[in-house]
Amino acid sequence: MANVPSLILNNGTKMPSVGMGCWMGIPGNDERVYYMCLNAIKAGYRHFDTAAGYGNEKQVGRAIRDSGVPRSEIYLTTKLPNPAHAKVRAAFEESLNALDCEYIDLYLMHWPQAGKPDAPEWSDESFRPFESPTFVETWRDMEKLLEGGKVKSIGVSNFSIKNLEILLPECTVIPVTNQVEMHPCLPQIDLKDYCESKGIILTAYSPLGRPLGPDQPISLFNNDTITTIANKLGVDLAQVLLSWGVQRNTAVIPKTENEVRMKNNITLIQLSVEDMNTIDELHLQPNMHRTLAFDTRQTRGMIFGWTFEELGWNMVDGIVVSK
Repeated sequence: MANVPSLILNNGTKMPSVGMGCWMGIPGNDERVYYMCLNAIKAGYRHFDTAAGYGNEKQVGRAIRDSGVPRSEIYLTTKLPNPAHAKVRAAFEESLNALDCEYIDLYLMHWPQAGKPDAPEWSDESFRPFESPTFVETWRDMEKLLEGGKVKSIGVSNFSIKNLEILLPECTVIPVTNQVEMHPCLPQIDLKDYCESKGIILTAYSPLGRPLGPDQPISLFNNDTITTIANKLGVDLAQVLLSWGVQRNTAVIPKTENEVRMKNNITLIQLSVEDMNTIDELHLQPNMHRTLAFDTRQTRGMIFGWTFEELGWNMVDGIVVSK
């Protein structure tokens, strides 16, 4: 098993700080994810992050079972689909059955939006924020899952300070983590400070950014700042980016099917204070404080039926308009 530090969550459980993200780019029962997870376990990964909406829970669960690694050594996360906000228990049972791994370590509300029940998973057909089921109502149903012993922790994903300030006063159980897009172009400083003040750890999806096409103006993999640090330390760029995330006391869930990159991604390095500060300031460069996960030219200021304002995202054309 790789030497990956664990983060202690607010309920006393531990989560490995580096996991394998299992989103394969499109939803579907793809055998690729099965072999990716098997190879990742061989490389030392013990944390896997999937979702009902990824369409591959069966393959992820089968890889864990076939690996021969005891279930107790694996940390397994999956997520509630948007159209199932009004039927949390049923959706959880479907994921539990699909994974077939005895229990789920962490169950997340994937997005605050409640999709219309008959809508496709990634549709813009969502209820308004004030319409039932609200994310507060959905969270109360998620809290009830803890009574059954089949899930150890619950959390949220894609929640802003704005929506956490609505949710948290209504919580009996505080989310253990908030999974959001996070990398040096979008370091989520305010959200990180807020969540830490509430005992919530951030988990970074797209911690390496995400290529959006040949005309994407920003990539962390051709950034001079990151390249200079990587060359100085004799490591690859991903190791710098992921080590930066872990040294901030956040979790990171990169994805790769390449076995060499798998091993590199889980081989963390110790960045100096100077290098950490240099990376911390990357987003201050012109047009660099931005999302790298969403093509806002296509989303037109909306994600799955909610406006950026409703989501609490201070962005215009993908660029953050406040610090």
